[in-house]
Amino acid sequence: MDDQNKNLILATALSFIVILVWFLLFPPQDTPKNTAKQPVAEQNAGAAKTQAPAASATATATAGATATASASQAAGATPEAKATAADLPTVKIDTPRLEGSISVQGGRIDSLQLKGYKETLAKDSPLVRLLSPVGKPDAYYVLYGWAPGGSLAYTDVPGANTVWTVASKGALTPKNPLVMTWNNGKGLVFTRRISVDDNYMFTVTQGVKNTTGAAVTMEPYGMIVRHGLPPERGSTILHEGVVQMTDGKLDEIGYGGMRKFEDVPTEGGPAKVVHAKSGWIGFTDKYWMTSLIPETGKPFTAVDKYTKASDIYQLESRLPVMTVAPGASAEASSRVFAGAKEYDTLRMYQNQKDVPRFVDSIDWGWFFFLTKPIYWLLHKLHILTGNVGIAIICLVIVLKLIVLPLAYKSYVSMARMKELQPEMEALKERAGDDKQKLQKEMMQLYKEKKVNPAAGCLPMLFQIPIFFSLYKVIYVTIELRQAPFFGWIRDLSAPDPSSWMNLFGVLPFPAPMEHSFLATLSIGALPILLGITMWLQQKLNPAPADATQKMIFAWMPWVFMFMLGHFASGLVLYYITNNTLTFLQQYMIMRSHGHPPDIFGNIRSSFKRGKSAAK
Repeated sequence: MDDQNKNLILATALSFIVILVWFLLFPPQDTPKNTAKQPVAEQNAGAAKTQAPAASATATATAGATATASASQAAGATPEAKATAADLPTVKIDTPRLEGSISVQGGRIDSLQLKGYKETLAKDSPLVRLLSPVGKPDAYYVLYGWAPGGSLAYTDVPGANTVWTVASKGALTPKNPLVMTWNNGKGLVFTRRISVDDNYMFTVTQGVKNTTGAAVTMEPYGMIVRHGLPPERGSTILHEGVVQMTDGKLDEIGYGGMRKFEDVPTEGGPAKVVHAKSGWIGFTDKYWMTSLIPETGKPFTAVDKYTKASDIYQLESRLPVMTVAPGASAEASSRVFAGAKEYDTLRMYQNQKDVPRFVDSIDWGWFFFLTKPIYWLLHKLHILTGNVGIAIICLVIVLKLIVLPLAYKSYVSMARMKELQPEMEALKERAGDDKQKLQKEMMQLYKEKKVNPAAGCLPMLFQIPIFFSLYKVIYVTIELRQAPFFGWIRDLSAPDPSSWMNLFGVLPFPAPMEHSFLATLSIGALPILLGITMWLQQKLNPAPADATQKMIFAWMPWVFMFMLGHFASGLVLYYITNNTLTFLQQYMIMRSHGHPPDIFGNIRSSFKRGKSAAK
């Protein structure tokens, strides 16, 4: 087999490996479960199967025996709760950043939209919906209540279907809290006060007054319930599912991991249970999060559950069991975060509202030690420039200045390698087909001239973690979502929408649709510019001696062009800027050492070799 066929087979094998690795790292998104056809009755049945926590007090003379509410008991089938949630009134939520409603059935926070965020860039696009009530597709809500202990029954405490009486007037606003009451008819009067700030934080205070002649024991809890998987999910490089902070330890559990808990018998039913002195627990999506945050400094129990029969994912924050004496009252307060994972907002809650490590709800990834400072710098540059794209360009300049000493040594080494090219060509002629002799004499030449051929790889090796860190920043931080640059780039977190297949919009037909073979080949102006800058940068480097390596390096810019063509535009912009600055740096350093590269001469030679090969 001749060398040409060997090279062709090798190139084909390498291309297959690249594609295989690509699909392993970035597999197609899961098709969301179609819940739209699920009947309302079935959704309501799912709500009835939501499991309530059990009071877990140690048995004492006053506490009595612990009672456990079953799944059917959790429905709270009191006489007042025969109507469905759709038939009952709601209380409007209206804040600078949120709109939605609270159902009087169960007192659920079950309808919430984010005023500052739209689903798409279209003018008539609806607002992003975070929470949805029972009976709607993808039901997702927050529920509070009490679990009975001692001699109390589940009907004696508020449950998922308890119908509350609204004692306050008007909508829930930052200046007007919501107050609800419920009398169990047996001497216990419950109150619930819900307030909200100007951002995304609710405060829920549950109270009970005991007018009976005996002490009562019960356990306050908060609960986040999600029916089925979220309709839109990210890729494998992003965590979505449970995120919880317990005593300074961050745990991330995917939805697949939650499904394993149904087979783990623990107290109160199949669940994962963690007792903590401080922390929080919630569901996180790519940009949004709903979290239960117990009162600072007070212990709580974090519980993760999955109910297979109704496909319900459930998180609980159980507060310490309370014993309320006759004639006495008791209160339990906790908070709910429901909104966008904005760095400044999360940091404010962390530093000013004592929510431990709240900024770590953003998935910073393995390179968090690079991701966090890169984001901080990008955030500050964005504030200064007012444009995320310009901020990315400025970020590259700062990073290039930081690694300049290392880069300088590397580029000097490349210039020296370029200087040795005539001598290396002479070695090739003398060695002929004896590759072992050629390798030995080349190493001797490097040693005599004090040149390190591997030095040119150092900037690339240093750049790899920075590349992945910046990709993570652009992919997960909401500040880059729908952030415009200039011209046709209206969202730097999305791929370049233009396509060479319709001459970038000149021809009167759209680019190929997503998830098709042609769409994979369809790339925009930015990726093409990326390939050109990589190719120009490559022309400054000495060509490998081995023919196969030379061929691989020649194809690399164009392979990367298609690989990165469907990445976020902000990342491609970073790479174009980095390549351009690297080209200028290397050109100037080589010129200062008396070896100005003949770029256009190399380009003409490349075209001539291409024509000769074609003939």
